[in-house]
Amino acid sequence: MNILNLRRQDSLHLVITMAALVFLSSCGSRRPASYSNSTKAAKAAEAMADLKSKSLYKFITDWTGVRYKLGGLDKRGIDCSGFALLLNREIYGLELPRRSRDQAEVIKDKNPGQLKEGDLVFFSFGGNEIDHVGVYLNHGFFVHASTTRGVIVDDMSLPAYQNVLKKAGPVKN
Repeated sequence: MNILNLRRQDSLHLVITMAALVFLSSCGSRRPASYSNSTKAAKAAEAMADLKSKSLYKFITDWTGVRYKLGGLDKRGIDCSGFALLLNREIYGLELPRRSRDQAEVIKDKNPGQLKEGDLVFFSFGGNEIDHVGVYLNHGFFVHASTTRGVIVDDMSLPAYQNVLKKAGPVKN
């Protein structure tokens, strides 16, 4: 009986030792965790990290995730034009009209390939009239108040945005 118990204990020790060795060896050979540039979230994080304006970075991170609310203008809910209005007021000291279609009238239109941090981007999801606005960041990303996801950094190269982009550029001085 004692020999049988010793063999079971030896087997148990062997299993534990092998498991520990496998665990320790896998930790030592594992590559460090990093974001893959192929993921949308990693690219959005890179666009945020590359912002020149640290106050813009802070503004966006403070508002990210705030839900969409038509006509909203605070952290209980905000719409796209309200978000663009507050961002431009706080970060750039610029006053914009309240509605996105009116905001589009106060920008210098430029080629989307020449956009710079802080430029406004306008979209038309419901026909020809502008009905959505965001703020360009860099690397093809912009921040906006999405009707379904709230304030979010998004990729302008997605077909959903490319096909409806109508106007883009900086606010006229």
